[in-house]
Amino acid sequence: MEKITKTDGRLNVPSHPTIPFIEGDGVGAEITPVCQSVVNAAVKKAYGTARKIEWKEVLAGGKAFEQTGEWLPQATLDAFSDCLVGIKGPLMTPVGGGIRSLNVALRQTLDLYVCQRPVRYFKGVESPVKHPENVDMCIFRENTEDIYAGIEWESGTEEAARFYKFIHEQMEVSKVRFPETSAFGVKPVSREGSERLIRSAIEYALAHNLPSVTLVHKGNIMKFTEGGFKKWGYELARREYADALDSGRLVIKDCICDAFLQNALLKPEEYSVIATLNLNGDYVSDMLAAQVGGIGIAPGANINYQTGHAIFEATHGIAPDIAGQDKVNPSSIILSSVMMLDYIGWHEAATLITTAMESLFAQSVATADLARFMEGGTALGTRAFGDRLVDEIAHA
Repeated sequence: MEKITKTDGRLNVPSHPTIPFIEGDGVGAEITPVCQSVVNAAVKKAYGTARKIEWKEVLAGGKAFEQTGEWLPQATLDAFSDCLVGIKGPLMTPVGGGIRSLNVALRQTLDLYVCQRPVRYFKGVESPVKHPENVDMCIFRENTEDIYAGIEWESGTEEAARFYKFIHEQMEVSKVRFPETSAFGVKPVSREGSERLIRSAIEYALAHNLPSVTLVHKGNIMKFTEGGFKKWGYELARREYADALDSGRLVIKDCICDAFLQNALLKPEEYSVIATLNLNGDYVSDMLAAQVGGIGIAPGANINYQTGHAIFEATHGIAPDIAGQDKVNPSSIILSSVMMLDYIGWHEAATLITTAMESLFAQSVATADLARFMEGGTALGTRAFGDRLVDEIAHA
């Protein structure tokens, strides 16, 4: 087993790296094998026998619970920790106590503080906006603080009453209108957490020659949390990237979140890299995905740029209503694998997949969710769409 490692700030990628993967629940059993076949074809086309991914299945979600009695076995966490880079299908949310979200548990345990969501338009895909081709952004969403910290107390519980007693009596908070029936949540936002997220966004912008980084926040209302995020971002940029700012290579700007949601519809061409907190990033990334065709073609990654750990993922849910029917769109996880290949430096293979997908969409060939809106669209099943991608790659 050859592992990806990181030394002196650089990833060391062997020619046959072991990549752990979680198949996923629901439609995961359909999209994950298709994704692997597409990646294998692209790697073979780009590098012949010189490079190959050794896939290693690890368990999480329903499949893990059936086989081990655990939703997220320690062996899975160990595999992602040891191998640095992995990929996963969608996971169900366990019912009852214990883990609130398997996705959040993975991100928190491995400290994957960047949720990276690139959004771009593919010609041929139907969109609800007039000029979806103007949407080309990469969202850096903070992944470990804000609401993902999961600090809250249910209405009517002793914990909620104790929390209110503390903030009322010790902190002199008097603005809770209905304290006896209120639930409470705490939103932690730190300088360190904000800086490492914003630094990653800036580094990405500079590495890809992108014109700006926009800090999206709600600092006009939440002046010390969201406002702190904005303030720390500007301070970081001036402290660590003064030369890039002064030369014009880097522009840092900010926008109130509700205004950004409007601007992203009216003038999306003004934005390239977005750095934002967790809840804002959730809204922003899904709204932007809708402009270019929906969550079915939206890739995503969870990354710790300091340690090198990264898990790439399908951004949609388990879709139990269509599971097993060979109709789910595998594009989200396939495009996430493109991000993975770029992350490990296998750019030629990544480009082959993107080009093949561009070609099929331009021919109005897609799975049913997209093809039904295309003029003269040809709808393929999940496996058949993957096979067409493999064929496009082979004849590239």
